Amino acid sequence: MIHLLALTGVLSISFSAVLIRLADVSPVTATFYRAVDAIPVLAVIWLIGCRRDNRRRRARLLAFVSGLFLAVDLNLWHESIALVGAGLGTVIPNVQIVFVALAAWLQHGERPRARTMVMIGVVLAGVVLTSGLARSDAYGTRPVAGVALGVAAGLAYAIFLIVFRASNRGLVPPAGPLLDATVGMAAGALLSVGFDPEFTLAVSRQAHLWLLALAIVSQVVGWLLIATALPRLPAIATSVMLLIQPVFAILWGVLFFNERQSVLQWIGSAIVLAGVASLSMSGVASADSPNDRRPGGS
Repeated sequence: MIHLLALTGVLSISFSAVLIRLADVSPVTATFYRAVDAIPVLAVIWLIGCRRDNRRRRARLLAFVSGLFLAVDLNLWHESIALVGAGLGTVIPNVQIVFVALAAWLQHGERPRARTMVMIGVVLAGVVLTSGLARSDAYGTRPVAGVALGVAAGLAYAIFLIVFRASNRGLVPPAGPLLDATVGMAAGALLSVGFDPEFTLAVSRQAHLWLLALAIVSQVVGWLLIATALPRLPAIATSVMLLIQPVFAILWGVLFFNERQSVLQWIGSAIVLAGVASLSMSGVASADSPNDRRPGGS
């Protein structure tokens, strides 16, 4: 049953990039509506079980702050999707595991093993290949810029994971921390409006329906199922399960938008996914906290 919950959650968020492309709105607009449409649903779920939420004010504030970084991550990710497609746009932010490993080294002196450093180098080499090396057959309107934004999104996502973990060390029911983070995400989107000249609240009815689906399917259903199931799974099962998201995102990109990556980009994607799987199974990113094993570009 737990495996089914995790699989359903990961499959749910694998549609995020597809729904963003279908909505066809600016990056910050997508982030804002994803948060605003999800907040009422999460609030109702939290109210039902709020008696079990015994977090203190500091924990709630940290969850809110983590949402600010999640907004930055999503803003960058949405722009990356526009430049390099739904598939590659979802693969690249998985480099967050590299940044989490480096943060553990800097903050806690957890020096990575030699094998870990080699795998980090392999992942970064794969990222370079996903850019298409400026070849004419590379998929995307601006693949190099798209990959760069994807890496930046991975960095912001890594910071979000670190802060969000600090806000929920007691492993309370996930609706509360997720609600606080989503409120922070909405605030972060509003703070980012100045960086998005195409931001608007007046989206079309069709666009809002896609954004509503994004909020419900990804921000509410997907994240709640993942946050509930993954802490109860073994590390190896978790790592394999999370790789389903970028794999299916690539598949959806091909099926829905006919995204045809070049040979170099396919090789780069495979290298990134294999490297992330290896790092995840070695426990480099979250050995002491199963809650951190969440996919990138959600």
